[in-house]
Amino acid sequence: MKRKLRWKIILVIGVVALAVFLAYPPAKKINLGLDLRGGMHLQLQVITDDSVRAETDQEVSRLRQKLEKENIAYEAVVKTEGEVDQFIIQQIDPEKQGQVREILDEEYKQWSYRVMGDNITMTMNPGVATYLREQAVRQSLETIGNRVDELGLTEPTIQRQGLTGERIIVELPGVENPERVIEILKTTAQLEFRLVKGGPAPDKETLLEEYGGEIPAGMEVLRGDPQRTQGEFYLVSDVAEIVGKDLRNARRSTDEWNNPAVSFTLNPDASKRFAKLTEENIGKPLSTVLDSKIQLVATIEDRIPGSGIIRGRYTPEEAEDIALVLRAGALPASIEIMENRTIGPSLGADSIRKGIRSIVMALILIMIFMVFYYRMSGVNAVVALILNIIIIGGVLAYFKANLTLPGMAGIILTVGMAVDANVLVFERIREELSQGKSVLSSIASGFSRAFRTILDANITTIIAAVFLFQFGTGPIKGFAVTLIIGITASMFTAVFVSRLIFDLTVGRKKKKKDLSI
Repeated sequence: MKRKLRWKIILVIGVVALAVFLAYPPAKKINLGLDLRGGMHLQLQVITDDSVRAETDQEVSRLRQKLEKENIAYEAVVKTEGEVDQFIIQQIDPEKQGQVREILDEEYKQWSYRVMGDNITMTMNPGVATYLREQAVRQSLETIGNRVDELGLTEPTIQRQGLTGERIIVELPGVENPERVIEILKTTAQLEFRLVKGGPAPDKETLLEEYGGEIPAGMEVLRGDPQRTQGEFYLVSDVAEIVGKDLRNARRSTDEWNNPAVSFTLNPDASKRFAKLTEENIGKPLSTVLDSKIQLVATIEDRIPGSGIIRGRYTPEEAEDIALVLRAGALPASIEIMENRTIGPSLGADSIRKGIRSIVMALILIMIFMVFYYRMSGVNAVVALILNIIIIGGVLAYFKANLTLPGMAGIILTVGMAVDANVLVFERIREELSQGKSVLSSIASGFSRAFRTILDANITTIIAAVFLFQFGTGPIKGFAVTLIIGITASMFTAVFVSRLIFDLTVGRKKKKKDLSI
């Protein structure tokens, strides 16, 4: 045996042995995608207007406090109807208007304003609104990922649709309770503690009677959650003293009557603010609000430190789910489900059977053709094909990539491309032999002449597959992954392994009749 072939043989045996070790048994080592294992496919729309609206609300509250602190008379600061990034300061004292403009120039540089008589209209700069929308999508992506991790689901796929889109694709293989997952993912989990200014009342009109039917400045009307309270209406402060981001931890617990509840702990800064708030408002009602619905209204009896409990008519599972979403963090904007597809495990098992059958049939037909047309050289191609499949399985297992139904199609396409590479090589060898060259010279020239064509074709296909992986969703990504792996493996088997087999079998034979091709 030639010494220069020894390292090639060792390399091929090592690669194949490693691939077999990584992929065996395939049922345990290779992860199945959503379409093969069964599960959920969700397309979620992030309502980014909510994020812009929340920022506007905070600026409205901050400006009110600033104007009152500077003793600047005005009638009201109200949001523009139908706009999420605009509000109006109404009826400003004409003598103080210059002072107001100075405040706006110094402290509200991210806003533009227009003076119309005694009113000033504030509009958020477009760049700021764009930034807030982008951050809302990114934070939603992270928060949804945290919630899925809390659920303990394996091999989820969570990705943004496109580079700048406002939709998120969530694929969860093996989900057993789709309804619970949907509820957890779409819950905004905006926890707030607000002081109660009025109520309860059976309806909004009754609640606002003493205010002339209008909501007073700095206040907001919220309704109790019908599932947790009597569903009555309350007048609360429009600024939350404590919000969900102030939480350090949340977990399911029980209240003093042994009913399911959610206990929480605040971070150090929020603990000081909460203690100060409760100390200054002893004897007054405080509401616990989750996603704009009041869960509980309780009278503050004493100074409350940095922990508390959220009560309600919760089931143990509901309390666990609320604690889960609070731990994972609140969504910066609400979520709308645009698409919901659930694939049962029986359908997935049927897809697996059909996919494997397709791969096996494709292999058998290709093997028969290669052996019939190229005789013993066709056996060379068959061996390379089998090694190609083994290497694909090993790489999929190593990278823990999901094998999808389109991924199986990618394997079949890869098999065809690998054979195409062999055909190019064999035809080049035939051309060299027809010119009267020796066997070894023909083999060397055939591989050399075909290599550039094979390389160019495979590189262009890999580039296309990379784009599919970057912009595609789960099944399309599965196709791209297997295609990239398969093409790389086929380059190794169709060129390196096939050439090694020729070198080992042909040896020093030089006559055309000694090469069956």
